[in-house]
Amino acid sequence: MAIQHNPTDQEFTTTRDRYDAELAYARPADGVIDFTHTYVDENLRGQGVAEELARTALAYAREHHLKVRTTCKFMAGFVKRHHDEYADLLA
Repeated sequence: MAIQHNPTDQEFTTTRDRYDAELAYARPADGVIDFTHTYVDENLRGQGVAEELARTALAYAREHHLKVRTTCKFMAGFVKRHHDEYADLLA
């Protein structure tokens, strides 16, 4: 699945079979990224799309040495479930 990063709109997006999904973020401070909202079209749910968005976005945070906040409930739960992998990123 191809995931695009659009820094101008502060989101990671993907489209599959004409259906969209996105993970929005904010940059509230230097060196911090806050994942604020996840949306996956009903037709894509249950296919791991949100998880792929999350992994891509967290890899971006790691690559750019950003500390992560998770205002989005999905992202908070994802990071909690994968705590060992992402604990070092949390602000």
